[in-house]
Amino acid sequence: MVTEAADDIALVKAALRRTALAARDAADPRRGLWLAAHVLAECPPPPGAVVAGFWPMGAEIDIRPLLLALQGRGHTLALPVTPRRGHPLAFRAWRFGAALVPGPFGTRQPAPEAPPIIPDFLLVPLLAFDARGHRLGYGGGYYDRTLAALPFAAALGIAFASQRLPLVPTGPTDIPLPRIATEAGIILSEA
Repeated sequence: MVTEAADDIALVKAALRRTALAARDAADPRRGLWLAAHVLAECPPPPGAVVAGFWPMGAEIDIRPLLLALQGRGHTLALPVTPRRGHPLAFRAWRFGAALVPGPFGTRQPAPEAPPIIPDFLLVPLLAFDARGHRLGYGGGYYDRTLAALPFAAALGIAFASQRLPLVPTGPTDIPLPRIATEAGIILSEA
């Protein structure tokens, strides 16, 4: 019975991923500037925080304007390094102008010589989200394991407003986010 419920959740999540990808792909990628303005005005990382971002893939909202502004405010930046399946993400320090190398799944990550670093503030890419702060990722579970491994770190979901769904199905390892940033503003979790 438990296995059937888990299988049902996996099937629903797969269908929702397809819908969310279509919504994301239709969004205007220039909205990253608006997202940056909302984050900086409404929920910026605390001074001195090490901020882990991500290099946008495909049609993801472009957080590079936000990362550049945070670097200008003196924050140390980090980008994820994707490990083998079943492990949380690792992070390496990165600055604009520093090398990026191809990573798994089409990602870009800091070069191997970049120093490892532990972030205080995580910008988490979302494929879809709901009002409870539940998120749908790409299916590898990397961010759920990372959030569990870094319970002291603040986390802010990042997505286009059009990626919001009425309900995201959850499993036992899914970790909700307290806030989601979009080009339309900051959404506080109702959970």
